[in-house]
Amino acid sequence: MVERPPRTSQRAEQRRRPSLRVAVRALSDGDDAERGAVFTKRSVAEAILDLSGYTASAPLADRRLLEPSFGDGSFLLPALDRLLEAFGAAGGTPAGARAALAGAIRAVEIHRETFERTRAAVAARLTRWGLAPADAEALSGAWLIRDDFLLTELDGPFQFVVGNPPYVRQERIPSELLAAYRRRYRTLYGRADLYIPFYERCLDLLADGGRLGFICANRWLKNKYGGPLRAKIAASFELLYFIDLEGTGAFRSEVLAYPAITVLSRRIGSSVTRVALRPDPSAPSMGRLSSAMLGAGPAADDRIIEVAAVPSGRDPWLLDEPGQLQLLRRLERRYPSLEEAGCRVGIGVATGADRVYIAPYDALPVEEARKLPLVTAADLEGGAVAWKRRGIVNPFLDDGSLAALEDYPLFARYLRRHRAVLSKRYVARKNPAGWYRTIDRITPSLLRRPKLLIPDISGTAAVAYDSGEYYPHHNLYVVTSGSWDLRALQAVLRSSVAVMFVSAYCVRMAGGFLRFQAQYLRRIRVPRWEDVPAALRCELAAAAEVREQRAVDGPVFRLFGLDDRACARVAAIAEGARVQPAGGGRTRGSPPRSRPPRARD
Repeated sequence: MVERPPRTSQRAEQRRRPSLRVAVRALSDGDDAERGAVFTKRSVAEAILDLSGYTASAPLADRRLLEPSFGDGSFLLPALDRLLEAFGAAGGTPAGARAALAGAIRAVEIHRETFERTRAAVAARLTRWGLAPADAEALSGAWLIRDDFLLTELDGPFQFVVGNPPYVRQERIPSELLAAYRRRYRTLYGRADLYIPFYERCLDLLADGGRLGFICANRWLKNKYGGPLRAKIAASFELLYFIDLEGTGAFRSEVLAYPAITVLSRRIGSSVTRVALRPDPSAPSMGRLSSAMLGAGPAADDRIIEVAAVPSGRDPWLLDEPGQLQLLRRLERRYPSLEEAGCRVGIGVATGADRVYIAPYDALPVEEARKLPLVTAADLEGGAVAWKRRGIVNPFLDDGSLAALEDYPLFARYLRRHRAVLSKRYVARKNPAGWYRTIDRITPSLLRRPKLLIPDISGTAAVAYDSGEYYPHHNLYVVTSGSWDLRALQAVLRSSVAVMFVSAYCVRMAGGFLRFQAQYLRRIRVPRWEDVPAALRCELAAAAEVREQRAVDGPVFRLFGLDDRACARVAAIAEGARVQPAGGGRTRGSPPRSRPPRARD
């Protein structure tokens, strides 16, 4: 291979604005948490190299490998061993390695101390193989780049991209740097973590027929912010292998992580993905699994299943048991979505300052016209509302305009007492004249409307009916309908069919709790109300408040025309998705009060 020296980080740095250089340098000296550094077990890294095709039996000296965030060398050092083995087997010698292998690897790391330690380890490995120390230093210098991968210059394409991109929340990224990333990377959408643009850039650098193998958080597979990346993959790449490693201990330290291996190829051909769910990450187990995935698949290892047509536009990736997906797709083809069937899914009010707006109803020192009875997730018990007499200050009139402070002296006195707190909110800074408004507009007509209330986070489908007495808090999703009888719909949304839909599409919380967010509720299919026979309408309404799940499921299964085999499958899927309590019973009492910290790499 012709030697192509890398464009150095210094050259890339010189083109940046001073403020951007300062931001990058700050990250280069940050700690592990700031830069999202968690290191992969060698057994997992070896399996990813195997699945990506970076093996000693391939002519690796004539191909190129990229590692975008090499850290302590979890991938880089095993890859180097394979490169040297392949080069030696092809007749290569240490004397010719510097020239022959200069273009074989490009690896980037932003952290100064980590970079120097790993560079020394690479040079030492080359020296042990037989290179002169000067050649070892020169070759490691040609391969390794200390810079921000998302900004540095790189000479692609690469036949192989492997690694463990960093998990970094946007709030940890300096604003100047985040703005630069957003200008460059179209997939950095919404609240996406930093690993999303790592995927984008690495895919853009991948050669035709090349493979990318990452271990990374699995949240983007279904989350809304992963939509642009999923669309990019569906357009030009295929998902060859997927291994869910959540809860298996795939990293060398204990972290709250949701990791998965994805191996992608730049080509459109096979529509079948080989999938394994939560295997033992030890070396013997991963070795057998990767061999079977590359070979006979399910016939060689019963941990493997095959799933067809996973990437499809921006849609979430469903990587579950094939029979479940077939059933899900059949219902999706036959029935309209919840909103297509005449129902509306919304969410309760967010205030931006609950401790000001929300208090015991009778203690709120404002006029009766300026407060409403508030229902929260804590008020829902057994399919009904057990109101704990909380109230919310309502700054809006029925027509959607803000109530004038001079018209309500108690209301004005209370809000002005808290003006310093309320004015700091983004919604107030954006509209100083309306400094006392809640983030979401309160629509009093929603209070008076019959509705179904569903907690965001739950171990199962907890659906309560409100006849029109309460206003919902933002930890509740709200379903209304001008066509469906809400009692009948309550039974459908409590059923195993609804749990199957939500569990397939949602990203779970710590402990396995399901997310009943609007985007997932809208995935549920239901017949149109006019197509439901009168007798079945009565059965569904009667089942709404029944506690026994089988009694709820019976009329719902008949509503969807499921045969005995499909009924059993749906019930088993839903039972597996529900969170079970430690001491027995149907479901755990309540989910965590706050979201757990997200994973880091």
